Amino acid sequence: MTKEEILHLGELSRIRLTEGELEKYQTEISSILDYVGQVQEIVSDVKSVTATGPVFNIFREDQVTNEPGAYTKDLVEAFPERQDGLLRVKKILNPDS
Repeated sequence: MTKEEILHLGELSRIRLTEGELEKYQTEISSILDYVGQVQEIVSDVKSVTATGPVFNIFREDQVTNEPGAYTKDLVEAFPERQDGLLRVKKILNPDS
């Protein structure tokens, strides 16, 4: 990448770059792009991608491992602020209303 391209990226990111940073990032970004190019070459070869074997998901049935409400009392008692069996939390949406 050229220094002008690095400067342009800096402007898009709203980052002011020094001359030393320009040289550093020019080298680093170029090596990153070279690596990405190598990865793209590997992935674009359909034979190498499909040669890894079949891809599938393994699903299991959901199972309830405890009775509903078995831990509710303990959790409510351990919570720092509670009211009428409910947990009181800090309001984060529309804090002004």
